[in-house]
Amino acid sequence: MQTITANNYPIYFNESAYEQLNLFLKENKYSNLFIIVDSNTTDSCLPKFLPYLETDLTIEIVEFEAGEINKNIETCIEIWNVLTELGADRKSLVINVGGGVVTDLGGFIASTFKRGVDFIHIPTTLLSMVDASVGGKNGVDLGNLKNQIGVINVPKMVLIDTTYLETLSQSEMRSGLAEMLKHGLIYDKEYWEKFLDLTSIDFADFDSLIHRSVAIKNEIVMQDPTEKGIRKALNFGHTLGHAIESYFLESKDKTTLLHGEAIAIGMILESYISLKKELISTSEYQQIKQTINSIYDKIVFEENDLHPILDLLIHDKKNEYGTIQFALIEGIGKIKINQLVENELILEAFEDYKS
Repeated sequence: MQTITANNYPIYFNESAYEQLNLFLKENKYSNLFIIVDSNTTDSCLPKFLPYLETDLTIEIVEFEAGEINKNIETCIEIWNVLTELGADRKSLVINVGGGVVTDLGGFIASTFKRGVDFIHIPTTLLSMVDASVGGKNGVDLGNLKNQIGVINVPKMVLIDTTYLETLSQSEMRSGLAEMLKHGLIYDKEYWEKFLDLTSIDFADFDSLIHRSVAIKNEIVMQDPTEKGIRKALNFGHTLGHAIESYFLESKDKTTLLHGEAIAIGMILESYISLKKELISTSEYQQIKQTINSIYDKIVFEENDLHPILDLLIHDKKNEYGTIQFALIEGIGKIKINQLVENELILEAFEDYKS
């Protein structure tokens, strides 16, 4: 597949990816190499990745326990200490091999260690391929609040090898698919329509759908790298989705949701809000709701869940001057940013989701 040129870094795919990585290692004089993984990718992906490496550099594997719950500053401190003990310096290279938690956290660690060392992302989940590893956002959660601490700093390259997807469960694949659906809804109606009936998708050609999803995100980020304007479009479904994800993460009586599961709910809710603000038609809303509900399990919300979720909205990173800002769709394939939404309408959207 064709290489995508991002903001000062390339995104390589499949057959060319490892050739480009080894060429990069040969052309740049790094002192040593640190591979950051979690406990899942140590078992599932590292054995596949390491044989591709052609380098005389000293290689150290740095592992942390898998899970969103470990994407925090405490894990960073542990890894910064390990890097220090193992002799990492300003000329070290970090390669992050794993899903979105690994690329978010590993990119943040590299961006802040000794004021920044070079890093490369090798995403191994669908979610990290089409979203987390592209765009330069690196960071960690603050308690149960998603991605509150971080930096925007681009990798030297991103390598997308879709054969890693063979290691994923169906639920993890669906989680990544949510971001692909979002890219269609906010940017490319024709792309969205490819997912209206999953049984009609030729999964032998799924790589091309991944490539298009990455290209969409990249096209948006290139216009607005620091999220002052149009890049906020990528937050469609995430204002409520992140609040739901955080609430389920902190609630002892709730089953933790995968990122994409929460974002799928957020997209339905925010599509309903778009409908009520007369930005989309009833038929467009019904198509969105039915399509997403055909892919994801319905989540039960009790009455006492809703106000704690609303309380979490104040921490959304798009908020300015204490007001909650939404990115809503203006017809399928278009977006309208910086939209204010009253709590009453949000609660109405939850009622419609439950119906």
